[in-house]
Amino acid sequence: MKSGSFIIFFTIVLAVYGLVNTYIFLRGLQAIPAGSTYRIWFILGFWFLVSTFILGRVLDRAGTTGLSTVLTWIGSFWLGAMLYFLLIVVFVDLARLLNHFFHLFPSLFYTDWQQTKLIALYSSVILVLVLIIAGHINTLYPKIRKLDLDIAKTVKGSKDLHMVMASDIHLGAIIGKNRAASLVNKINSLNPDIIILDGDIVDEDLAPVIRQNLGESLKALKAKFGVWAITGNHEYIGGVIPAVEYLIAHNIKFIRDSSVLIDNRFWLVGREDRDRTRFTGQPRKSLEEVMKDVDRSYPVILLDHQPFNLSNAVAQGADLQLSGHTHHGQLFPANLITDAIYELSYGYKKIGNTHFYVSSGFGTWGPPVRIGTSAEIVDIYLHFR
Repeated sequence: MKSGSFIIFFTIVLAVYGLVNTYIFLRGLQAIPAGSTYRIWFILGFWFLVSTFILGRVLDRAGTTGLSTVLTWIGSFWLGAMLYFLLIVVFVDLARLLNHFFHLFPSLFYTDWQQTKLIALYSSVILVLVLIIAGHINTLYPKIRKLDLDIAKTVKGSKDLHMVMASDIHLGAIIGKNRAASLVNKINSLNPDIIILDGDIVDEDLAPVIRQNLGESLKALKAKFGVWAITGNHEYIGGVIPAVEYLIAHNIKFIRDSSVLIDNRFWLVGREDRDRTRFTGQPRKSLEEVMKDVDRSYPVILLDHQPFNLSNAVAQGADLQLSGHTHHGQLFPANLITDAIYELSYGYKKIGNTHFYVSSGFGTWGPPVRIGTSAEIVDIYLHFR
C-alpha cells in the first residue's frame, strides 16, 4: 500500500476507534456518582484497556516481546468487548429515546435513578464478560466440517479425492504454538490426499511467527500430494514477499495466479488475493488468463481467498471453488453484514456445475473470540465418475 493511502487508512481507523470508545466511556462514566472514588479507577482502567492493543503492536515491532504479547492479548479481548459495549449503549440510548416519547419505563426505574444506572452498568459488564469468556472457549474447539461432492468427470485410476482445507489461520501473537500444533494434529488425523491452506495463513506481522518458530509446526503437515496455499489479504498487509518465502521454506507450496496439474489427475488453480492491487498497485491476473492452459476435461479446483464474483468461476468451468476470508462475521451480529456483502458468506452452494464452499476459518482476527460462529477445518471428499 502506498504510504499516503496507508496514512489516510490508519488515521480513519484510529479516529473511528477513538470516537466509539469515547461514546462508551461517557455513557459508562454517567453511571458512576459524581465524587465517587470509583470514577478515577474507571477512567484509568477504561483508557488503559483502550490503549493496550495499539501499544502491544507498537512494542512488538520495537522488539519488546514479553510485554507486547501481554498487551496484545488484553487489547484483542477489549476489541470484542468494545463491540458488545457499543451495542448495549446504543440499545439503551434508543430505549431512552423511545421512553421520552412513549413513557415505556415503569416508575420503579425512577425511584433511585442513580442506583438504576449503576445496576445497568454492572449488568452490562457481567454480560459482556460472560460473552467474551464463552466466545474465547468456543475458538479453542474447531469443528470438522464434512463435505461430500460429486464431480461429473472421469479420473483415471481413482474415483475419489480426499482434501482437507483450512483458511484464515492467522498465525501470530494470538494463534501461537499450541493452536498451530492443534491444527496440524487435527489435519493429519484425517489422513488427506492433499492439504489446502486457503489464505491468511499468517496475521499481519511475521515477527511473532518467526519468534515462536511456527513454521516448524506446519512442516509436520502430511499429505500424499503435499500442502498447497494461496495468498490472503493478511499476507499482503504484513508484507507478502517475506510471508510467502517463510512459508515456502517450511514445505508449503504456493500457487499465485497460476495453475498446476496434480498427479495427472486434477488441476489446482490458485489466485492472488484481490487486495494485491491495493497494496502493490499491480492488478492480479484475470481468471481467464490464469486458467488459459487448464484442460477442463480434468476436475478443476479453484482457490480464491475472497469469495467475490462467483460467476467468474462458473464461466471458466471450475468444478469447485474454495474460499475463506469472511470468518462468517466472527462476532454476531457481524455475520448479518457479511451475509449482505457476499453472495455466499459461509457454507456450501452450487451455481450451475460449480460447487462453492466458503469457510468460516480456523483462527480469528482481532478478538480471540467467536460468538454465533465456529472455527472449522473442512474435510472434503470429491467423488468422480
